[in-house]
Amino acid sequence: MGLTRRAALAGLGALALPGAAQAIEQTRFPVGVTARPIAAFEPRRQEQRRFGGLQFRSGLVLSSGHPRFGGLSGLARLNGGRDLVAVTDRGYWLTAKVASINGKLTGLDEVEMAAILGSSGRPLTRSGLYDTESLCIHDGAAFVGIERKHEIARFDWARDGVEARARPVPVPPELKRLPRNRGLEALGVMPAGPLKGALIAIAERSGKEDEPTLGAVLGGPQPGLFRLARHDGYDITDLAFLPSGDMLVLERWYQPLRGVGMRIRRIAGRDIRPGALVDGQRLIEADMGFEIDNMEGLSVHLEEGKTILTLISDDNFSFLQRTLLLEFELLP
Repeated sequence: MGLTRRAALAGLGALALPGAAQAIEQTRFPVGVTARPIAAFEPRRQEQRRFGGLQFRSGLVLSSGHPRFGGLSGLARLNGGRDLVAVTDRGYWLTAKVASINGKLTGLDEVEMAAILGSSGRPLTRSGLYDTESLCIHDGAAFVGIERKHEIARFDWARDGVEARARPVPVPPELKRLPRNRGLEALGVMPAGPLKGALIAIAERSGKEDEPTLGAVLGGPQPGLFRLARHDGYDITDLAFLPSGDMLVLERWYQPLRGVGMRIRRIAGRDIRPGALVDGQRLIEADMGFEIDNMEGLSVHLEEGKTILTLISDDNFSFLQRTLLLEFELLP
């Protein structure tokens, strides 16, 4: 969920048009993006690199004059981190090559955006179904969560890339009854353990303040529902899996007079199962004294034997907010 959103008006089924032959309506275009380095995650302590269980590597403030740029809510890094894929909460893909020098981010190259296509080949935005808030790419398939309609779409990313068309993923009725603007913010595919191959989906907040939120195991050998504990007013904004099967959960709080905060927890993969209430240890926590914004996207990749976490923020297309790209290394 961004801090401001418009309502989605129709489901994936509304994208199908009558008639046999449908031309693909694809709008793919380059986007100029500038990057300003972030020297320190905590400006008050320029030399500090370790924060909880993570070590800050580098960060960028991204900006662009293109009106479609912004609202980045889901994130994946592929091919050892060299390729970046993101989704905006207005129904667009963003793809780029990640540039770095000596392990520090320097910018994004070859940045392109493209409309996310529905099953008919028409952009999701034509249906009003554009609140695309979460992304994971696993074994050549991209999964995108659509928050306000509580739907998940699957795309054949390996074959078609941004030209792939949405295919609906069945979800249990409990997910369809989530609060309208507190829906599916986090998606990931379990990489190991008894639930290997299952798609894990978690709602931003399914109940009252600090009540556990609803999660679902979709597909795999043990489908079902579970709950994730919530604390201190944090809402869930994304998840990513470590190769071991442990799950990292990105969280955020927002208060008008205090700004925003973010936290990452590590959930043991063995604890995730239907009927469970899961919780985990805090890896990092930060408020406005750190270089954060509305942090909504999280990805994990391996790089020269190191486990790298990448976070991105959703600026809500507001001049008061920033698009940040942050890199951390998970410490042993």
